[in-house]
Amino acid sequence: MLHKETKNKPAYFYPVKFLCLLLFSVLCATSSVVAQNKTVTLVIDPGHGGDDPGHLPNNTNLLPEKDLNLKIATYLGGYIEKYLQNVKVVYTRTTDVYPSLDDRVDKANNLNADFFISVHCNGNERTSVRGTETHVHSMDLKNSVSLAKAIEYQFSKRAGRKSRGVKDQRDLQHSLQVLKFTNMTSVLVECGFLTNDAEAAYLNTTYGQEIIASAIFRAFRSTIESQYPGTQFRKSADSTTTTTTATTSTQYTIQIASSKSPIDPKKDPQMRKLELEVSRKELNTSSAYKYIYLAGSFDSKEGAKQALEGVKSSGFRDAIIVSK
Repeated sequence: MLHKETKNKPAYFYPVKFLCLLLFSVLCATSSVVAQNKTVTLVIDPGHGGDDPGHLPNNTNLLPEKDLNLKIATYLGGYIEKYLQNVKVVYTRTTDVYPSLDDRVDKANNLNADFFISVHCNGNERTSVRGTETHVHSMDLKNSVSLAKAIEYQFSKRAGRKSRGVKDQRDLQHSLQVLKFTNMTSVLVECGFLTNDAEAAYLNTTYGQEIIASAIFRAFRSTIESQYPGTQFRKSADSTTTTTTATTSTQYTIQIASSKSPIDPKKDPQMRKLELEVSRKELNTSSAYKYIYLAGSFDSKEGAKQALEGVKSSGFRDAIIVSK
C-alpha cells in the first residue's frame, strides 16, 4: 500500500522532493566549505622568566635567556598576527614572570590548542659549541617531527644558522615536561648557545632576534598550509616578514663582527684586509653590542660559503652567513 500511495502521488510531488534534495545538497556543500576554513590555535611559550633566568651569557652586559626568549617569542607572534589569518596566538607569558611548567601545559591543553612552540636559548660547558636545535618528545610523533624539521630547515637554509638537527628525549636522556604532557603538535626550539660569545652577541641584536623569529614563522606557515589545505592563511599573496622576502631572490651577506662602539670599516686594519666591501649597521637594541659589520653581498648561499672561508682565514673566525 505504501508503494501504491507513492506511485499515486500528484505530479507536483516529484519536483518538490527534488527541490528539497537540491536545497539539502547546497546546504551540505556550504557547511563543508565553512568547516574547511579552520581557525588554528597556537600557544607560544617563552621559556623561563621571573626568578628563573635560564642560561646566562659569559658577557654580563648581554641579556639572560629569559629576556631573549620573550623577545623572540614576541616577534614570532607579531609576524603571525600581521601576516596570517585564521590563526589565534596565545602566550604563556608576555612579561617577566614565571609560569610553572604545569601552568604552561595546562594552558595549552585547556585551550585545546593545535600547536605549541616553546622558545629557548641553549648553553654548554664548551664555549665552542654553537647552533640551533628543535626538540620533540618522540620521533614517533609525526606532526611534531614535521614542524621541527621545517624549523631547522629554515634556520639552516634561509637564516644562515648552523643546525644541530631535530632531537627527542633519547638524545637528552630525559623528557621535557612541556613536550611530554601537551596534547597537540609540540616543539621546543633552542635558538642558539648563549655560552658561545659570537652566538650570544648575535642573539642579543634586534637583527638576530628577527631572523630567528622569521625562520620559525615561515616553518609554522608552511606546516599549517600543508596540514590544512582548505584554509586560506595568508592575508595577501606577497605577505612576508620585514626581515626576509618570500621570493627566490634572497641575497646573503657575511656578518664578521659586532661592537659596542662604532668602528669605521674603512679605517679598521683588519677589515681593510678583506677583499669584500664591509658595511656597518646600527641596531635598535638594549644590548651593549649595538653595531654589526657585514661583508659582501651574494645572490646564492653557495657564493657566500665560498667567500666565508677567506673571511675566516683573515681573522674573523666567528663570521657567519646571514640573509640580507
